[in-house]
Amino acid sequence: MRRRLLILMLVMLLMIIIYFVSECQDNHCLVNVFPQHIRGNIFPEHLDGYHTPFTTDTLSQSPDIICSGTSLRTFAPANDSLISKAEWESLVTDLQWPFPPVDLLSPQEATNPTKCSFSVVNSSSSHTVGEFVDVILTARDSKNRPKTYGGDFFQAKLYNTELKASTYGAVTDHFNGTYTVRLALLWPGPAKVSIRLVHSSEAVQVLCRHREQEPDKVYFLGHFEEGVKQETAICNAQRSSRLLGDGTQCCCEYNEPVTGEEWFCQQPSSLPCHALTYHSMGGYQAALSQLETTLLQSKDIVLQGDESVIYVKPGNKTRSQTKCRPGLHTSVPSGFYLQDHWTSLVCDSKTFPSAQLVSGCLKNKQILMMGDSTLRQWFEYLENTVPTLKRLNLYTSSQSGPFEAVDLQSNTRIIWRAHGIPIRTSKTPKADLHYIAREVEDLAGGPHSVVVFTLWAHFTTYPLASYAHRLAIIRRAVSSLLQRSPSTLVIIKSANTGYKDVYGSDWLSWQLDLTLRTMFRDLPVVLIDVWQMTSCHYSPDNIHPPPVVIQNEVDLFLSFVCPE
Repeated sequence: MRRRLLILMLVMLLMIIIYFVSECQDNHCLVNVFPQHIRGNIFPEHLDGYHTPFTTDTLSQSPDIICSGTSLRTFAPANDSLISKAEWESLVTDLQWPFPPVDLLSPQEATNPTKCSFSVVNSSSSHTVGEFVDVILTARDSKNRPKTYGGDFFQAKLYNTELKASTYGAVTDHFNGTYTVRLALLWPGPAKVSIRLVHSSEAVQVLCRHREQEPDKVYFLGHFEEGVKQETAICNAQRSSRLLGDGTQCCCEYNEPVTGEEWFCQQPSSLPCHALTYHSMGGYQAALSQLETTLLQSKDIVLQGDESVIYVKPGNKTRSQTKCRPGLHTSVPSGFYLQDHWTSLVCDSKTFPSAQLVSGCLKNKQILMMGDSTLRQWFEYLENTVPTLKRLNLYTSSQSGPFEAVDLQSNTRIIWRAHGIPIRTSKTPKADLHYIAREVEDLAGGPHSVVVFTLWAHFTTYPLASYAHRLAIIRRAVSSLLQRSPSTLVIIKSANTGYKDVYGSDWLSWQLDLTLRTMFRDLPVVLIDVWQMTSCHYSPDNIHPPPVVIQNEVDLFLSFVCPE
């Protein structure tokens, strides 16, 4: 009898184990990992109100499991004194995203923007500037069936075409196929709601998985030269199977002596590793299935929904009276357009409509800009706006610089340079591609020194840990700069919208942007939030915003340089 009972207990235990494994496979082992005191909103304070999928008391994925079973700890920097285990786990938790609970069998099961709908709550009621309106959004698949889970990446705005007015709206995911949007009423007159599906939850899952599992889907070329000999080899920021090949030609390893940042190239057949002279973009090699390709093709489509016009009466002033200074909280919304002019809700921003005003603000300033082509647009705008600001001919790459412009009348010097590898650019001397941290480490700083950087567009293809490690190196350099020279102004330009594929999607950019904001939130630096400025503007979505948006971005930048 006792033996039969033991056998029965073992059988029951085996059935429980089988059931649990099955559930883990279907649901990716969802467990509740959020402490009670942070349920309701786990995002850092200055990120409140963005597309926040963690705003209700629900179960979520463990920090160990993300992107359908990919462990982010696999890619976490080993023995990294710059990122503690607690910080890394907190960061991964903050960036969790709800993925489909089951494997997709057909594109018909994915969220279809043409089937989704939204309605404005109390659109006909009387509204006043300074109030909010709420929108309810329902996601459906291609068969018009309501979705039962969340994870879709929507972007929302309130706008008025005639007034050239718009503002960004926060989207909240309720994990059951419904979403709500809260929109601030910031100008008097009529306004309408616009919502677009950037990526379905199924497409986001594809993006996340390939980000973590395929870091070399973009590859680069190293050009080796010694005397008359020349060779080209594949290079990248991480060792990978594609880079290693059969192992017979791997690898040349390059370590930046100050920052410790790494770069790898295949070993040339006849030249030494130190012969690496030039860097260039190689190509794209993402390995997408037909289903994944189809999912990523349906993107950035405006939803058909409530066409109600919201009439807003004049009311409270919406302009901030706070002086523009480092360390300010970035609100949502952080501002709004009216007649194509951006008014900040973060601080008392100003406009600089003339060359004289811009030049006056830049007087006696030494400005170092480091980043990608979206920050290069700032340099070019200033160069084109101020006639006395003249670019020197340094005979450098037209894409990656470095560039330098000086204004002898105002004693102004502005440098823009690309942020170091990895960077997708034409063939350029590797010696011209300096890491941001190395440049910052070499700065004395001071009250006339302004440091501006951005880092995101060329990192969308790499695992999150690689990007976080690069940010940690820059954070250490910035922290040291501010300790030795507290009067130095450090400004960070956020990511902007405009990417739409597996190599650079708005969702991927968004994840990097949140990482950057989180990792620099405790330093006295300035964040210029151009994500909202580009997301809600009426211009066609483009990684390089049009001149009117760039002017507003630069005006906000100058408001921190010259707050008085």
